[in-house]
Amino acid sequence: MKIVFFGSPALAIPYLKKILEANHNLALIITQPDKPSGRGRKLTSPPVKKFAVDHKIPCYQPPKIRKDPEAAKIIEKIKPDLIVVVAYGQLIPSSIIYIPYYGSINVHFSLLPKYRGASPVSWALLNGEKKTGVTIFKLNEKMDEGDILSQKEVSIYPQERTGELEERLAEIGANLLVETISKIDEIKPLPQNHAQATYAPRLKKEDGRINWKKNSLQIERQVRAFYPWPSAFTFLQGQRLKIIKGRAFQPKIALNLSPGEIFSINKEGLGVGCGQQTAFLMEELQPENKKPMTAYAFSLGAKLKLGDCFN
Repeated sequence: MKIVFFGSPALAIPYLKKILEANHNLALIITQPDKPSGRGRKLTSPPVKKFAVDHKIPCYQPPKIRKDPEAAKIIEKIKPDLIVVVAYGQLIPSSIIYIPYYGSINVHFSLLPKYRGASPVSWALLNGEKKTGVTIFKLNEKMDEGDILSQKEVSIYPQERTGELEERLAEIGANLLVETISKIDEIKPLPQNHAQATYAPRLKKEDGRINWKKNSLQIERQVRAFYPWPSAFTFLQGQRLKIIKGRAFQPKIALNLSPGEIFSINKEGLGVGCGQQTAFLMEELQPENKKPMTAYAFSLGAKLKLGDCFN
């Protein structure tokens, strides 16, 4: 099958590999433009472009595909059988969606119609879901509302964070994609029940700020959901700290603490008081402009003492 692929981040790479392994013809890859990155603001290509270059696959990078009539012309000339979309990062216009014989299909990291939108994995973790999954559906002009072709349910592991869960879903979804393509003539698309839809809006950096008045389970979910981006964070003595890893726990002592107060310091981490007299164990963190480190190592360098308080 002749395929045009839309995608940008590293999470899309397993799909490209599986498509090639299945002996499909990857005729064109469309991805985001190169962007400045790092302290030197050096132009950096999306991982999908690097894959295209390494495998000698034609690549096109329109800044705004909805305002680029050339993109539709290029695809029409190729005459693809199918368009596959995985984490592209732009809305694709109807002038492109319906060009191929089989139309366009999209891979989404949730069990649609739950968690439509840009950040489905993070919101599933924030809400304490025990299961999520991968959905492959027919793309239309509305966001994540197309008919479902296939789904696979996946259990969420205890302490699993967004980055780890997304990597696992990417591998599962890549296998599901090639299975779906192989049976695309046999599959009867299933319309979504829009009344059951929930939404997962794009995250903002400020969303990661910890409110220590929340209970420790809510804070644990926030730390897991916001890793690796935008990261949960807090402040201590005016210094911003990213919380890389931590968990709710039950201390052996009765708590009567201010929210954010450090009540234990040991090699396991920092015990921090939270709302509703609960406790959070901070295990790994990252000070500004420094590498991640254990919370205990940080405590030694910062000379923390019991009663110090995050704010």
